[in-house]
Amino acid sequence: MTTVGAFDAKTHLNALLKRVSKGEVIRITLRGVPIAKLVPAGPGEREDPREVVRGIRDVRKGATLGKISIKELINEGRR
Repeated sequence: MTTVGAFDAKTHLNALLKRVSKGEVIRITLRGVPIAKLVPAGPGEREDPREVVRGIRDVRKGATLGKISIKELINEGRR
């Protein structure tokens, strides 16, 4: 297992993710203390995009602006 400091992980995240996608496990430390592990997602862990979209739509169904209209928000943003 490779160990990487938090700063280096942030700086090289794209490269680390590529390594993880090939099966490598990477430990991330903060001031020498292990705080996280990057591990490859298993095949069953990846969500079906259609399910994600359904979930977003379900959340939006219950979301309202209350007494504020879209037009009022747009006008407020233009000030």
